[in-house]
Amino acid sequence: MKITILTICPELFQSFLSSHVVRRAEKMGLAEVEVRDLRTYADGSFRKVDDSPFGGGRGLVLRCTPVFRALEQIRIEDEAAGGKGRFFPESADGRKQERPGTPSGPRRVTAVLTPAGTPYRQAAAHRFARADHLVLICGHYEGIDERVLDRADEAVSIGDYVLTGGELPAMVVADSVLRLLRGTLREGSAEEESFENGLLEYPQYTQPAEEEGAKIPGILLSGNHGEIQRWRTAEALRVTLERRPDLLRDRKFTEAEWSALDAYAPKTAELLKKRTEEWKK
Repeated sequence: MKITILTICPELFQSFLSSHVVRRAEKMGLAEVEVRDLRTYADGSFRKVDDSPFGGGRGLVLRCTPVFRALEQIRIEDEAAGGKGRFFPESADGRKQERPGTPSGPRRVTAVLTPAGTPYRQAAAHRFARADHLVLICGHYEGIDERVLDRADEAVSIGDYVLTGGELPAMVVADSVLRLLRGTLREGSAEEESFENGLLEYPQYTQPAEEEGAKIPGILLSGNHGEIQRWRTAEALRVTLERRPDLLRDRKFTEAEWSALDAYAPKTAELLKKRTEEWKK
């Protein structure tokens, strides 16, 4: 897989490119991550990438011209690298290898990071991880020329708040995608994380078993892995109901989930039954 980030602030990605998840993915030949400066695609000695909005208004708008040129260059390079087939990154020893563990997906996906985009969810991370080439365009200034969004496949927002630019959201998206590539994390590490099964993750504990009077739940010391799993299911449901009840609104609860709640979180089971009746109305 290849991830290309288009930005006017490439210096912001220095630490990200040195992070564990990026370096491991590249070392294992699972992915290549590159950052391109949009100013190199702009005209003039000053490499101007922004301008005033048509119709008046405050602030500056990121121009479409340098973005279009960058996308065209990426298209040409992709075709030269693999035609219409899949993208095969080079591993550390220079050999080309197919990305393991993920089904074939669209050859290239282009997404704009903007507060006006669709809320980013784990399902989108999985969809992006199936692409051969993911291109992330970082918005900036007052906004980005709408013609860029028209040409992109998707517009993505990481939350209902405004940042200086799309650089931090691009790192969020890239990290969430890279960690889904098989081999980037330890086997099974991502399977029980928040949102993977539609729930927030259950509480985690580590040593010591007691600290300043605060003890871990006794079930975790029982050695009964079947019951520990039931406790974790109940706790995941409890935490989700308390913090993100919206995730449960359309969920079809299994008999195993209700059984786990009745055994380890009866108050949550009672409250959840009331909420599900309310949601039906």
